[in-house]
Amino acid sequence: MIRPVLMCVCLMLLPGVREASAAGPEDGAKVYAAQKCSLCHSIAGKGNPKGALDGVGARLTPDEMRQWLTSPKEMAARHNASRKPPMKSFAALPKGDLDALVAYLQTLKTAPATAR
Repeated sequence: MIRPVLMCVCLMLLPGVREASAAGPEDGAKVYAAQKCSLCHSIAGKGNPKGALDGVGARLTPDEMRQWLTSPKEMAARHNASRKPPMKSFAALPKGDLDALVAYLQTLKTAPATAR
């Protein structure tokens, strides 16, 4: 009898465990670094200035960001973007990493102030 009760308790706790482990912007910053996104993109002047992501969170929805990350060729064609080299697809990233990266990019709402 104890075994079914224990199983019920474990199943009740699982949704909370999933929520607690949900990836956030901090995890997304780590994914950004691990995937070496700064080779082609920059944030706050750090990285390749040709692909500045400052303010991207105000320009793109989370769904649009996900599309850019997983289907960059299609998005580039849709937006007449012709950056060289073309962006590679990150569709193979684990869903949690992709979610975290989108959450991080969503925090980039404004461009940094320029020095005078």
